[in-house]
Amino acid sequence: MTDAASSAANTSAANTSAARRTPLTHVHERLGATLTDFAGWLMPLRYGSETAEHNAVRTAAGLFDLSHMGELRVAGPGAAEALDYALVGNLSGLKPGRARYTMICAADGGVLDDLIVYRLADEEFMVVANAANAGPVAGLLTERAARRDAAVTDQTADYALIAIQGPRAARILGPLTDARLDEVKYYASYPATVAGADVLLARTGYTGEDGFEIFARPGDAEGIWTALSDAGADEGLAPAGLAARDTLRLEAGMPLYGNELGPDLTPYDAGLGRVVKLDKPGDFVGREALAARAQAAPERTLVGLAVQSRRVARHGYPVLWDGQPAGAVTSGSPSPTLGRPIAMAYVTPEVAAAAADHAAGRLAVDIRGNAEPATLVPLPFYRRTQ
Repeated sequence: MTDAASSAANTSAANTSAARRTPLTHVHERLGATLTDFAGWLMPLRYGSETAEHNAVRTAAGLFDLSHMGELRVAGPGAAEALDYALVGNLSGLKPGRARYTMICAADGGVLDDLIVYRLADEEFMVVANAANAGPVAGLLTERAARRDAAVTDQTADYALIAIQGPRAARILGPLTDARLDEVKYYASYPATVAGADVLLARTGYTGEDGFEIFARPGDAEGIWTALSDAGADEGLAPAGLAARDTLRLEAGMPLYGNELGPDLTPYDAGLGRVVKLDKPGDFVGREALAARAQAAPERTLVGLAVQSRRVARHGYPVLWDGQPAGAVTSGSPSPTLGRPIAMAYVTPEVAAAAADHAAGRLAVDIRGNAEPATLVPLPFYRRTQ
């Protein structure tokens, strides 16, 4: 179990009664899922074996309920200008029907959330925020859109979000949709029908595999889920919970807000400086601080670690170099695909450079008082065959 999944599992059962239910909660209950409070939502942690769910996504396909994510509509003649000011990316350059990964930062450059922005039309965008940050992001977007002829509306309750991910995702989804999936580009979205329901169909995901995310009306969610489940019954499709989603994204080297990203970290710290468009016209929140950070020597470097023992390096565990603290683990888990424990960690640039020279025996992780040897490995740990 990875850090985010472990945190969710440790939430007390008393809190789950107050958690928001997704349009698919009763489906998860029928499937026997272990449900947990995650960011104020009652979500499936696993349905049985999280390793089996993980492997299904890598070899066939997995079905995820992501209805806890926040959907925020930004619309009006000034919508593109407002998002250019509010976010670090160049959203005015995004064509209708395309999507972009970006971030919202504080004035000091710290990351407040990572987002996917879909441009639905010339004057309409949908911003998808992490569940725990949806409210604050909506407030910040509203504040930053002021006087820019754009309105921000929280539409989270208007959507169910279902993802089908894995090498057989297109084969399973194809007969159920009017979209020509071979023409759906990566990071693009299209109005379509799935199982007879009108949806927004996007080729996006958080697993390192090909796949699709389906934004649907809440009342259509169960029909879509059931149709996909039936279509994938002979293809190895499995429902998958938060635990599998976390191990999949870790193998794919994808950052998790609260672990690899946070208000004390900039996009440059996470090796994601490419999302910051300092050359876009006009000002944006955090520009000055991020421009300075782009020119400064890095204070930390995000790296991949392979632990040489079977013990798992968890979030917050110290990374050691010659027995001395040199950083900390941000995410760690056994890797079902690679068959060994892996982790991401922030370390000093000096240690990152020295460890890359294969100085054996000098790098370790302090796992509950034991210095477990580790090696530096390139990110991502896993990359799918195209």
